[in-house]
Amino acid sequence: MLRSARETIEELTGLEAETVSSVVRGEDGGWTLHVEVVELRKIPDSVSMLGSYEMTLDSDGELTAYRRLRRYERGKADPR
Repeated sequence: MLRSARETIEELTGLEAETVSSVVRGEDGGWTLHVEVVELRKIPDSVSMLGSYEMTLDSDGELTAYRRLRRYERGKADPR
């Protein structure tokens, strides 16, 4: 499922998925995933821009929704 979700977000955005940062199973049997995507690669890599995307999958693993939650520079600490 994780590999498929990474491939799906890459197909939808045209961007490279770097990592799945969270996976939560819903009460309905579906899944919510957060995937970190490289939106703009820079040199040095520590200043590359990443996007955090939320993907919602149904109980069969089919994508039902996705959205970008935030965009951030790789080397910056998360203020949360």
